[in-house]
Amino acid sequence: MNIAPKSVEATLELLAEGGTVPFISRYRKEATGSLDEVAITKIRDRSIQLDELDKRRESIIKSIKEQGKLTAELEAKINDAETMTVLEDLYLPYKPKRRTKATIAKEKGLEPLAELIFKQELADPDKEAELFVNLEKDVKDINEALAGARDIMAEWVSENQEARAKLREVFYKQGTIKSRVVPGKEEEGQKYKDYFEFEEAISKVPSHRLLAMRRGEKEMFLMLDIEPAEETSLEVLEGIFVKGRNAASGQVKTAVKDSYKRLLRPSIETEVRLGTKKKADDDAIQIFAENLRQLLLAAPLGQKAVLSIDPGFRTGCKVVCLDRQGKLLANENIYPHEPQRKVAEAISIIKRLCETHQVEAIAVGNGTAGRETETFVRTIDFGRAIPVIMVNESGASIYSASEVAREEFPDYDVTVRGSVSIGRRLMDPLAELVKLDPKSIGVGQYQHDVDQNALKSSLDDVVISCVNNVGVEVNTASKQILTYVSGLGPQLAQNIIDYRNQNGAFKSRNDLKKVPRMGEKAFEQAAGFLRINNGENPLDASAVHPESYHIIDKIAKDLKASVADLMKKSDLRKLIDLKSYVTDTIGLPTLQDILKEIEKPGRDPREKFEVFEFASGIEKPEDLRIGMKLPGIVTNITKFGVFVDVGVHQDGLIHISHLADKYISDPSEVVKVHQKVEVTVIEVDLARKRIALSMKGNVAAEGPKKSKDKKETEKEVSFEDKLAMLKGKFKN
Repeated sequence: MNIAPKSVEATLELLAEGGTVPFISRYRKEATGSLDEVAITKIRDRSIQLDELDKRRESIIKSIKEQGKLTAELEAKINDAETMTVLEDLYLPYKPKRRTKATIAKEKGLEPLAELIFKQELADPDKEAELFVNLEKDVKDINEALAGARDIMAEWVSENQEARAKLREVFYKQGTIKSRVVPGKEEEGQKYKDYFEFEEAISKVPSHRLLAMRRGEKEMFLMLDIEPAEETSLEVLEGIFVKGRNAASGQVKTAVKDSYKRLLRPSIETEVRLGTKKKADDDAIQIFAENLRQLLLAAPLGQKAVLSIDPGFRTGCKVVCLDRQGKLLANENIYPHEPQRKVAEAISIIKRLCETHQVEAIAVGNGTAGRETETFVRTIDFGRAIPVIMVNESGASIYSASEVAREEFPDYDVTVRGSVSIGRRLMDPLAELVKLDPKSIGVGQYQHDVDQNALKSSLDDVVISCVNNVGVEVNTASKQILTYVSGLGPQLAQNIIDYRNQNGAFKSRNDLKKVPRMGEKAFEQAAGFLRINNGENPLDASAVHPESYHIIDKIAKDLKASVADLMKKSDLRKLIDLKSYVTDTIGLPTLQDILKEIEKPGRDPREKFEVFEFASGIEKPEDLRIGMKLPGIVTNITKFGVFVDVGVHQDGLIHISHLADKYISDPSEVVKVHQKVEVTVIEVDLARKRIALSMKGNVAAEGPKKSKDKKETEKEVSFEDKLAMLKGKFKN
């Protein structure tokens, strides 16, 4: 990991003491050597892996010892094993197994014959085999004796660690993955048409294609096979086990072929399927996690009075008004569209609500009837400027039917809750989105196909990181967002809410110690991330940890000023010599953080909110024309491209080959989720519900070539990968 051992050791100690990743990275920089969250998370995860490896190692040694087969050499190999794969390979010969051809042959007393042949020193194996013919043990003739010996040798070959390692390497480097359509499923499985006859090298197949094929296989539209380089595989095995050219070597060669076809190939193929799936999972989870981070840290509108609309045609639009803290003030139904179309009444209701509640912004969900509703609202004359903003409502319906929503709004139906969620999402995306299962937010790639435990762990890490990075105002925070604060969790979060309800707003961070079950450790972990605005101590509104307050008190005293003066006056801060406040436990990294924080206490690290508008008159796919240049918002990033909302109820795809004028290997090099971009329409396929976009040559970002169907564009990327490699090779 290229991390100093001292830093790793300090990090492991802090983690063992109950330290969280955000706390350690933010407040223990001297100990870790200023490691960031990414490095600390890697240390934590690798430590867990190594613990699991050691537990398995102990279990294997115990099992082999109980069998009386543990030698000093074998134990040394087991202790030196650095991966679970090597460990399991070493254990394979000793692993309890069901009755096999080899065990049956051993029961017939043929193991000594196998050992003699395996040495390949016998001039005449047939003659030796005669000695093992035994009717009582069901060895009727020489052929049966030799066949049994070959079964035993085949098992030895399949359980040999070197053979498995080299064969595994051949599969990964030279093998291919093939998919074909299940006969008779051609029409029904059209969404997998690109994979009806498909083949790609295992070493090259990207995660999204592998997961798509595996989903097709799971849904029984596709058949998936791993095709190894058979000749190479046999050459590798024969190179390990066939030592001569005599008759005994011929028997070994036959046993090797049998071992490969009957035992090794199926076993390694299963491993490769699992291994490639894990890699694809890791890639997909990484993409999802980064997309989620960008979405959670999207610019908030801030504390504004908002009118929020959940659009609809048949059932009308649900309108709610929220105050600056997100509290529900009023709700109404309007019917500006067919079939009920009551435009005058709808205008009257919206104008009245905006005037009564001094609305400062209008949020419109981007679902069904979203663009039509936005257009309608923009026609209303409010006598003042009120921005109208489209809001991505992915997951709002899931929230509205959730236990969290029922707890918040027990007296309102799902439509009101959905509208509230849309409005709050505009005010503060992070505070609202933490109430959802991250999988339902809609920024992933095959999120339902990957390892769900690994996905949950990774997404939880992202949410925790974002919440603590922004900080939480303890007097207005929901239980859900408090749950993600370092050191808290669901129970302490609820206790904070209960204490706040019973005793009123917290006046200082020290008041948090009065919360039931808020021990010293929990307080230490959480305090720096909890904010109290307008509290007794101005530092309580900052990210300065209470454990460091005495430093600022000393600095203020030395400058003959108050802490409040320090925070307000830049000329005073210029007089501070940080080096004079360095101690054994507090170094320059912490002191520099403190100084930055008192310059801008409680600063929000998120970008400033900018009002965005879709192109007027473009509301459905039928309105699109080739060559149109449109504003859009990035909604999702995958390995193969970027999805963009241009305001037509259906996201368009910018293939990776259309994102930039230069070659790029990762879409995130060019764009991020929620980024405003300008795109060009290059294809509209209404029948297949596909919109192809390009950013080539646009100001907002660099971009693409001509759009093709999915299969063609994937081939194009593959070609460009090769071209980039050739350019690098022959650059001179």
